[in-house]
Amino acid sequence: MWFLVGIGVFLIAVVIYDVTQTRHAIVRNFPIIGHFRYMLEAIGPELRQYIVTGNNEERPFSRDQRRWVYASSKRQNNYFGFGTDQDLELCPNYLIIKHSVFPHREPTSQKNGHQSDEYNLPCAKVLGGWRRRKKAFRPRSVVGVSAMSYGSLSAPAVEAINRGCAISGGLHNTGEGGVSPHHLNGGDLIWQIGTGYFGCRAPDGGFDRSRFLDTIAANPSIRAVEIKLSQGAKPGLGGVLPAVKITEEISQIRGIPQGVDCISPSYHTAFHDVDSLLDFVEDLADATGLPVGIKSAVGEMDFWHRLAQRIRETERSVDFIAVDGGEGGTGAAPLVFTDHVSLPFKIAMSRVYGVFVEAGLQEDIVFFGSGKLGFPETALFAFALGCDMIGVAREAMLSVGCIQAQRCHTGECPTGVATQNAWLMRGLEPKSKAARLANYHKTLRKELVRLSHACGVAHPALVTLDQFEILDDRLGAQPASDWMQFDGNWGLPSEPDRDAIREIMAAGGVEAR
Repeated sequence: MWFLVGIGVFLIAVVIYDVTQTRHAIVRNFPIIGHFRYMLEAIGPELRQYIVTGNNEERPFSRDQRRWVYASSKRQNNYFGFGTDQDLELCPNYLIIKHSVFPHREPTSQKNGHQSDEYNLPCAKVLGGWRRRKKAFRPRSVVGVSAMSYGSLSAPAVEAINRGCAISGGLHNTGEGGVSPHHLNGGDLIWQIGTGYFGCRAPDGGFDRSRFLDTIAANPSIRAVEIKLSQGAKPGLGGVLPAVKITEEISQIRGIPQGVDCISPSYHTAFHDVDSLLDFVEDLADATGLPVGIKSAVGEMDFWHRLAQRIRETERSVDFIAVDGGEGGTGAAPLVFTDHVSLPFKIAMSRVYGVFVEAGLQEDIVFFGSGKLGFPETALFAFALGCDMIGVAREAMLSVGCIQAQRCHTGECPTGVATQNAWLMRGLEPKSKAARLANYHKTLRKELVRLSHACGVAHPALVTLDQFEILDDRLGAQPASDWMQFDGNWGLPSEPDRDAIREIMAAGGVEAR
């Protein structure tokens, strides 16, 4: 009898501890039961090796990838032992980085001679510099957070991400759901405007210029504006927020009713072609002084050729272009759109960047990349393709607690990241998760710096496609520039940019040769 009472008291104590601790969202939301996940995770390698699946078989992110993000965000040992478990000679489209015999010197702190754990990595270009926007600036970090709206993500998740960006110096893209109070925790913002015009929405659903200016005036943390033409998860469709996720607060922020799905149009009403788009961009930039750019997945190429042509002919221009790969996506979308519509990032970026190189505009516009770029090798390859900055989304979600349950579209995310369920959200404590996002950002920058130095250069913007090869599954390999049908020097910064890189890297405590 006393034995059973003792067990009951022990279980009650565990429940009380679980629901009051803030380190683990799963345990906080699912007392006692949640511990079994971590027990199973501890013996996961043995279970997978002998019973279930390998480390590289799960999608969209493999177990190895998730483990690297988790360990990096917690400042734990993110090394892997006993060599690679990839079969390098039989992996199709496998990326190889060709290191230099004479690496660049590793960064050291100018104060005490020890390695820096910040790995400051500013953008090599000034955002809005070519068009001399009044509020042009050089982003402090080449790594930021891609567009994920409040609504798609929970309030604690948005707060954690913004706090983390404030620590790491990364830009935080609001997503198309507008600027919420949860975005205002110290992190610099890119305000994304989608076809629903949330935050600048007129009663008829169109664009309201006065509301747009009011939002800018009320939120000085907005450093740039992004007009979303399409996104990798559902290109050609508008955004989708299921009714189950539309709370009273979200309804007020977006200006939409509760109880029905929020489906944004697939097209903008504020412009209808390239010329009217450029007029719209210039109007917003002139009115606010902010850099204004566009985000798009890539399908047909006529738009990009026309855009580059009109920029060159008229000098009206976007300040940045965010290219989203078809493999991206954080929310709800029809399966056929996620699987079969729009080009994957590598091809999309190479084609778009090539158009602007041919027009002689590659040095004037800042290029963002997104779409599973949150790992060192894919991020470095993005820079070689011409990116100046990258945005990470699902990897950022993983860093603040996501376990890839793939219930984002149901409102039942067990870790409180992608839900509006009050009980599930309480499991996510923003301040501790903010530190994890910042740690992940810093670790990714660290690996980018180390890879760049291994290639013999100071900054990833100086890495070119000549330093990559693509292995096939037929014991063959070819230079990445041939595989992409792309000039390897296209990603190389101009001489003024090289000088700027040396200066900013030195100012950030990183020695530049």
